[in-house]
Order: sequence, then structure tokens, then C-alpha cells
Amino acid sequence: MSRGKNKKPPEVNSGSMADIAFLLLIFFLVTTTIANDKGLLLRLPPPPDPNQEQLDIKIPDRAIFTILANSKDQLLVEGEPFDGTMDELKDEVKKFILNFGNPTTEGVRIYNTLPSKMKAFVTANGRNPESSDDPTNLKAIVSFKSARGTSYDLYIGALDAMNAAYNEIYAERVGITAEEWLTLDRDSDLQRDLYERGRDGIPRAISIAEPD
Repeated sequence: MSRGKNKKPPEVNSGSMADIAFLLLIFFLVTTTIANDKGLLLRLPPPPDPNQEQLDIKIPDRAIFTILANSKDQLLVEGEPFDGTMDELKDEVKKFILNFGNPTTEGVRIYNTLPSKMKAFVTANGRNPESSDDPTNLKAIVSFKSARGTSYDLYIGALDAMNAAYNEIYAERVGITAEEWLTLDRDSDLQRDLYERGRDGIPRAISIAEPD
């Protein structure tokens, strides 16, 4: 009779498997990065003061640059179909802001603060009496309205183009690139001075209407 006939097969000790699985779970929870959807960083206007008199301000059509997006992701810019790129849309917005068609006294001051390259841009692309008078308050407003079916990509692309137009204007005005403008540290006195000089008299006048 074989001596190994009644010998039990070796068993794997699984008593610590639960501890190992728990430690692995802790490891993955600690090391995994979870992406957070932060949405759009937009500063909303403050609620109206009920005690303040509401003024009915009429803004002429030439002071508003209209961009419409429908549910098929088609753009209508200033009443005309637009099938260009977002960079081309940015350029059109920039031309509107720097039109100086009929500048006010403040508008003349703003124009005189522009470097020669920007003045040449105004001469080549602006001075249209049917467009904005100057880039000061309520004289050049970029209006964007989308439909409820407009894609997220088109909405963000158009909004980025509008903001990029302003960023380029501010940056060129103080002699830096748009990328450098976006990295300005306003806690630094020198960089805060650049930021304030770039935006002086030219508000970021973007109006986003409620979708249809």
C-alpha cells in the first residue's frame, strides 16, 4: 500500500486575501485622479437694486455685433451666413471692436493710446460709419445667442473666439502676446499695471442671450 494514498493535497491559505483586497482598494482610491467638470467660468451680473431707478437705454444697431447659432450648428453673423473658422470669427469681432467709425472724445483718447501697429489695423479694417463708434462702454457690444439644440463644441468655440478677440486687443495694446496676457499675475505691481493699461477704456462687452 502506498504511503501517500491517504495524504491530503496542500491547500492555499486564503485567510489574508480580504486584507490584501482592502489594501488594494485603498491604494486605488488614493492614487486615482477623478476629473471634475467645472463648467464655464462666467461672472454673472449682480441682481438689480430694487431701489434704483431703471433707465431705458437705447443702443443703436451699429453698436451691436450679433452672432446667432441655430440648432444645426449654423452661424449667422451680422445677419449673414458664416461658414468660416473660429479664428476668422475672432478677426471679425476684433474689427468691430476697433472700428472707430465715429469716436467720442473718450474714444479718441483710447485711439491715441494704441501702438502704431494697432492704428494701422484700424485704418485698414475700420472707420465704417455703419459699425461701432469706438470700443468704449455701450459703443461696441458683442451679442451672442444660441438655440437649445446648439452643440456644446460650437457654443464654446464661438465664446472662445469672442474672448480671444478682446485678449489680443489688450495684449497688443501693451506690447505682449495674447498668451502672455493670459498669464499676467495681478498680485505683481508691474504685471497689474500692464493689465490695467491694456483694459483701460475698453470693457469686455460680451452679451450672452438666453437660448431659444
